[in-house]
Amino acid sequence: MTLLDHAPAPAAAAGRAGDRVREAVRVLRPLVRAEAGAEAQGAGVEAADLEQAVWVRLLERPGPQLPADPARWVRAAVRAEARTARRKARRERAYTAGGPPDDRAGCPERIAVGADERRALRAAVGRLPGRCPRLLQALLADHDPTYREIAGELGMSQGSLGPMRSRCLGCLRRMLAAEVVAPDPRGMER
Repeated sequence: MTLLDHAPAPAAAAGRAGDRVREAVRVLRPLVRAEAGAEAQGAGVEAADLEQAVWVRLLERPGPQLPADPARWVRAAVRAEARTARRKARRERAYTAGGPPDDRAGCPERIAVGADERRALRAAVGRLPGRCPRLLQALLADHDPTYREIAGELGMSQGSLGPMRSRCLGCLRRMLAAEVVAPDPRGMER
């Protein structure tokens, strides 16, 4: 007799393994459901999703037997899956309605175009007449000053900033419109 004569038939071994998996699911189901329900709210996922991830983790274990300490294993597995779900939630962003599905805000081309546009705007602001360059440079400042701070910096009344801002922006629009040819309504350029 050889070892092959004593080895169980493959179908019988598979049947016993399936029985052990069913037994593990029967024994662990209430515990997994309770732990997943407790951790789901904090992870921002549904309890059923956590349960499913834990069952997959159990089935991926080598050998279909129960862990040595099932309660501890279930608790650790549910918490690990909850951490994974929280990490995913921090990294993932929802698509904006109507926007492109890819986020190209950080692409080098868009950064370069934005820098060129800001440079052209600041150059045009510098060519404005009178007090307009100082006013618009103050409005474009990185630290976002209030009207009161701008009025104090320019030495003028706060009430006159709004009308002057309006006149300066109108002048800037006319200047930029002359530099950039607007397309004709029918799609042809002038």
